[in-house]
Amino acid sequence: MQTVEVVVGVGPLSADDVVAVARYGAPVRIDDQALEQIAKSRAAIEALAHADTPHYGVSTGFGALATRHIAPELRAQLQRSLVRSHAAGSGPEVETEVVRALALLRLSTLATGRTGVRPETAQAYAGLLNAKLTPVVHEYGSLGCSGDLAPLSHVALAVMGEGKVRDADGTLRDAGEALEANGLKPVVLAEKEGLALINGTDGMLGMLVLALADLDRLLKTADIAAAMSVEGQLGTDRVFAADLQALRPHPGQGAAAANLRAVLADSPIVASHRGPDCNRVQDAYSLRCSPQVHGAARDTCSHAATVAGRELAAAIDNPVVLPDGRVESNGNFHGAPVGYVLDFLAIAVADVASISERRTDRFLDVSRSHGLNAFLADDPGVDSGHMIAQYTQAAIVSELKRLAVPASVDSIPSSAMQEDHVSMGWSAARKLRKSIDGLQQVLAVEILTAARALDMRAPLEPSPATTAVRAVLREHVEGPGTDRHLAPEIAHSVRLVADGTYLSAVEAVTGPLS
Repeated sequence: MQTVEVVVGVGPLSADDVVAVARYGAPVRIDDQALEQIAKSRAAIEALAHADTPHYGVSTGFGALATRHIAPELRAQLQRSLVRSHAAGSGPEVETEVVRALALLRLSTLATGRTGVRPETAQAYAGLLNAKLTPVVHEYGSLGCSGDLAPLSHVALAVMGEGKVRDADGTLRDAGEALEANGLKPVVLAEKEGLALINGTDGMLGMLVLALADLDRLLKTADIAAAMSVEGQLGTDRVFAADLQALRPHPGQGAAAANLRAVLADSPIVASHRGPDCNRVQDAYSLRCSPQVHGAARDTCSHAATVAGRELAAAIDNPVVLPDGRVESNGNFHGAPVGYVLDFLAIAVADVASISERRTDRFLDVSRSHGLNAFLADDPGVDSGHMIAQYTQAAIVSELKRLAVPASVDSIPSSAMQEDHVSMGWSAARKLRKSIDGLQQVLAVEILTAARALDMRAPLEPSPATTAVRAVLREHVEGPGTDRHLAPEIAHSVRLVADGTYLSAVEAVTGPLS
């Protein structure tokens, strides 16, 4: 993917912008209009800082300590203390792409001019991203309200020149040293800035956007896998006809069925049993209902993308600087809208993986595979074929069912009961990332197994599209034969799912899938 510069303005970033910066390292630039708006809202904050009346986040403490008025000479220390104390994460490091998404989305909110930071503070975030310095953010620490406090605090700490970062080569370095090496200066935070840097849903939103990009690829790959299973198990393509699908006009279902028709087009295997002498009345649900399940997952993604689009357009901070100069507290940092759809997606992912595993299992059972060897073994009894590959799928699917249990219903109070209801959106996002990784592996095993079955249907040939999938797999994995070490073959197939090779091979034949 090209890494064209992403311009951060007053308006929202696109999902593609987020993926480009987070995953592919695209550089960023703040536009002039955004810098003007940032400066304008900063003037409003500075006026309040010199006022006699206390204002939350400007001249008071935070959270349950908001009742204390902070003297002017202590306010710089207040901001430093806020970031240092809130950078309290624990556990493994979070992935680089997640941290970059987190930092970019916080920068996008700063660029709206609704947070009251200084222009140089916003520029510090752009500098961090462009230098490819990744603050160390930990797995645990966010309750999703007030936003992703601890993860965002670790990023803010790095901008201050404290804590640890990974440089462009992945080396762990002191943040101050890494900033200096890249010609960047640590930021000394002024009134309100510490709060503005840590109060948002940017972590969970970034992971939602990245997940939707992955699922766009994986649901098309699931359609390819299903088509290969229908073909390899001598199933019928008639149930995917457009007029039948139109009777139940869910958009995702229609798209999935169209993909199955495209992938199965011109298949000699399917044509071989399409005549009047075919005694197959109905295929099993895992074959016949693939468009309904994959389609429901697509429609779930569409709903989640709508929520993500709204959140990308949001300016989340507390308090916020309104266009008329008022500074008001609010509850927009609560992550419920994002947390709900993250949990919803985990349910859909688990179900797509579940139906994939069921299709795979049918290949291995002689009572259901329509003439294939038991477990697709070369010499059943001597060889075990793909018997244990299905065990691997089953173990993953079982894990995905556990990960589908929603995090967003598990509120837990904090901050002396001031923050007495939280979203757990960060946790929902973290488990969704695990779910997506599991789905990739399950689909990879199905395609690996289906390709072996298609080989065993010779001399009948598969469709041009599924032939293309089999061909790219065969560059790394041999066809049927005596038992081999199976784990490396599964790993090859996982990589071909993850990097989009299978999808590209099909689309080179069919054109873009829906």
